[in-house]
Amino acid sequence: MAGYEAAELEDVKISSLTATSLAAMPLVVSRTCVVIMDSRDMLGKIDAGGGGERVLWAAVNAIQEKWPNSVCVIYAWGQSSNGSQILSKVKDQFDIDIREDAMVFKKLTLWRWLEASSYPIATLLGQSLGSLIVGCEALELLTPDVFIDTVGFAFTYPIATHLYDCKVVAYVHYPTISSDMLGKLSTRKADFNHSGIVARSWMLTAVKKCYYVAFSWLYGMVGRVADVVMVNSSWTSSHIKEIWRVPDRTCTVYPPCNTDSLRSFSLIGRERKIVSVAQFRPEKAHGLQLQAFHELLADHPTFRSGDERCALILIGGSRNAEDQGRVEALRRQARELKIEDNVEIIENASYAKLHEVLRSSAVGVHTMRDEHFGIGVVEYMAAGLIAVAHDSGGPKLDIITDKGGQPTGTLSIYSSAKSLSICLNTGVYEGYLASTSQEYACALYAALQLSPEEQLQLRERARKAVAGRFSDSAFSEQFVEQLVSVMN
Repeated sequence: MAGYEAAELEDVKISSLTATSLAAMPLVVSRTCVVIMDSRDMLGKIDAGGGGERVLWAAVNAIQEKWPNSVCVIYAWGQSSNGSQILSKVKDQFDIDIREDAMVFKKLTLWRWLEASSYPIATLLGQSLGSLIVGCEALELLTPDVFIDTVGFAFTYPIATHLYDCKVVAYVHYPTISSDMLGKLSTRKADFNHSGIVARSWMLTAVKKCYYVAFSWLYGMVGRVADVVMVNSSWTSSHIKEIWRVPDRTCTVYPPCNTDSLRSFSLIGRERKIVSVAQFRPEKAHGLQLQAFHELLADHPTFRSGDERCALILIGGSRNAEDQGRVEALRRQARELKIEDNVEIIENASYAKLHEVLRSSAVGVHTMRDEHFGIGVVEYMAAGLIAVAHDSGGPKLDIITDKGGQPTGTLSIYSSAKSLSICLNTGVYEGYLASTSQEYACALYAALQLSPEEQLQLRERARKAVAGRFSDSAFSEQFVEQLVSVMN
């Protein structure tokens, strides 16, 4: 069948675009795929340059290539309805070409129901119930044949399936709730998603645990509605299989990384720069990076200036006023730690600027605990940086692997100076992931002190380990393979 032009699709009576009516209408697309967007301001989200945004656009590109007569529709909100401007940003930020004639952007007006700030308590439940309202608005605007969720709004699945007769595909970056979240409650330790007031009260902790258990049950019920479930890592897979309990429909599809262009960077001649690439969100733990860098400079004062001078560069997306406030807090922390002369913070860097920094830097640092995947760590390794990552989640289970008994991406050494000395003197590199600021400081020092020959060997192992597994082409092939059952 010939496909509608995107502009023509805008004028079609939306309620008639069901799977049944499509087959009976002349000159209509064989499939209309919908990918929900997870940002109030799509342009700002693209600027943020996160792994989730890259998955969205790589998925659209894969669908367009495999099913050229399909029309991909993205639900967006905020000032995000200018398709040409959005796709230009996609090209600039991710180097992905999207056919504009096969795209439609539908603007949502009820997105405020998804704002976390609207739910000071029971935020998970509030946002999930709010997604029902926004999901209905989206599906009334345009009812697709295949509803692809790359955000995590699982509560919309029963609506899409039972009320609008859609096939539902879920690409899960991070479970809305996990057994790890329940485990943290037992420790009574405050965290970015667990306030000190609740952590200090056994009664409030018990209430929150009951709330989490009940929400987990609901999350499993709605998640099981999905026809196809894709997850981005082994860590996410284990949690989704535990909660959704549909292992036969669950498949791990690693997110895409543009490893081809990153692999073109030279592995020699790197400057003494440590780079962090992560959105400025609390869970990314940028403060831990500054503390570790402070300890590194305190232990090795010659790293502050001269030939041995080291710099820490934080690159990340700043999406809104809250993110900008976090950036200012990081600048204040750097001043308080007296390391501001060696720290640079770059907000919303372009794709070209990101490549410029990765091409010249020696070490990449990652500090998020329980990172679902860790596409930034893959980019470090593909670009030839020595990666130092957190001892949890995707980096631990999927990315940092041994080749021939030697580390491919991390030099996170034992925190004791004695163990570090042994590693450096014997040339036997024990690959461990870091958790504390002291461990990170030791790892950064070890990476920077390697001889040029040792650095080159480690960079080559790291690049080889990620080159094929996490490429754009590998993602597209696996993503399309999972879609075949619902697209055909």
